[in-house]
Amino acid sequence: MVDLDAAIGFVVKKGDPVDRARLSYLRTGVTPAEEILTAAEAGQADGGGWFGSQHGKVPSIDVTCFRLAQLDDLGALARPSVKRAFDWLAGRQAADGSWQEAKELAADAPEWAQPGDPEATLYLTANATFWLTVMGLDVRSSLPYGDPTPIPYADAALRGAEFIKSSLNPDGTWPSYLMTGWLGAAVMYRQDMFYEAARMQAVLGERLPSMAPADAAAMAAAMRRVGVSADDWTMIAAKRRLAETQRTDGGWNSEADVTFDVHLTLNVIRALHEITPPSQSTLL
Repeated sequence: MVDLDAAIGFVVKKGDPVDRARLSYLRTGVTPAEEILTAAEAGQADGGGWFGSQHGKVPSIDVTCFRLAQLDDLGALARPSVKRAFDWLAGRQAADGSWQEAKELAADAPEWAQPGDPEATLYLTANATFWLTVMGLDVRSSLPYGDPTPIPYADAALRGAEFIKSSLNPDGTWPSYLMTGWLGAAVMYRQDMFYEAARMQAVLGERLPSMAPADAAAMAAAMRRVGVSADDWTMIAAKRRLAETQRTDGGWNSEADVTFDVHLTLNVIRALHEITPPSQSTLL
């Protein structure tokens, strides 16, 4: 079993104030202080996305999705900055339902986000669609049964899901990075494309025994965020992988520095610790 108490202690000891605020929200659902939220929003472009560097001039889809993940861990998806980010993200969708970075970012974008690269396009599409789907899920869960209120970004999320679905190979694999798989599987599950979700989860399940802890944690966190049961066999396999790779200090090895170890550990806590669902008054 994963030692969650030790994981919490690791974040408290090694994390910065934003990390500890994320931990507090994930454990108790308490929204952090305004200065923490403001710090997490720093560097946003006027149009809504976030830049990839301090001196960036063109916002990045990849970086914007990363910032949304951080703000989600702070219970901040109802913030005006996040509404602008979602509007910007939906506006960057191509006619075929996909997303890719602007050409101006080619020199600085990492391999997985290179504009014009098919593997990067599928990854960015899965990432952007995941976050649009999450927002729609949060709004839907706050409404009374049968309420006809339109779900924001539903059309963009569905078109993104169709693009992912059309990109899958017959055996359930995908022509992109491993992380595309769990983001895509989460999207398929929440968009009621259960056959495709099951095929992708089967592929992920085969890879779990050798997954790096960071990948197992990110996969489990994404699946739980869209409502996959903690008793799902994929989740059980992920928990087994995380239990066997947890260090004695409560953290996990990200194969980078301790900052990334803390982020990885927060992902584990997100995946395995239940938080209070958002109320209607906190949503867009």
